[in-house]
Amino acid sequence: MTDILLVEDDERISEPLVRVLRGEGFDVDLVTHGVEALERVDRQRPDLVLLDLTLPDIDGLDVCRKLRNDTPDLPIVMLTARAEEMDVIVGLNAGADDYVAKPFRLAELIARIKARLRAAEHVTAVLPVLEGAGLRVDREARRAYKDDEELDLTTKEFDLLALLMSRPGVTFTREQIMSTVWNENWWGSTRTLDTHVSTLRRKIGDNSDPPSIIVTLRGVGFRFEG
Repeated sequence: MTDILLVEDDERISEPLVRVLRGEGFDVDLVTHGVEALERVDRQRPDLVLLDLTLPDIDGLDVCRKLRNDTPDLPIVMLTARAEEMDVIVGLNAGADDYVAKPFRLAELIARIKARLRAAEHVTAVLPVLEGAGLRVDREARRAYKDDEELDLTTKEFDLLALLMSRPGVTFTREQIMSTVWNENWWGSTRTLDTHVSTLRRKIGDNSDPPSIIVTLRGVGFRFEG
């Protein structure tokens, strides 16, 4: 059974949410503090974490950063009353895979949880080590190398590179990339994707004009040429 850790201190939200999640067949553990969440994940890793941003002891962003650092491939969906675009960006940069603003529709939240679980299964199914164009990506260790020199990549840069390298020569649409690397129901601009691609190209030495490793198909998306 899929194990979900819910980190939420508001009983008005947690109680109905636990009932609905269990009704969907999930095994749900509820904690109300950030320290409890970190201890629970350290003791027994769940399949997904639903994390409230406002907690009584530790800011949810700090909890998210700690979880992402310790368990890089753990799916994290952040719950928050902060819905401004900058707050969304801060949450995603802290390591959240998805971001749901309160008040939320339970059906939408369930759909997002299932999408993140499917994405996690997809990641697991990919070969653990990917190679091409002088690059080597170790998915299990979450480390990437260029000509045996380790690259300093952010979480999203690593996930983006691993996704593109998983199917060399295949063009991933912008929507597919946003769906897999960010979240299935991404609603904002895809400009952040262009920024990540530009930075990633610089880090892997894809400096030709036009780029020859991460190739742009204008109006469609990107592909990896290995």
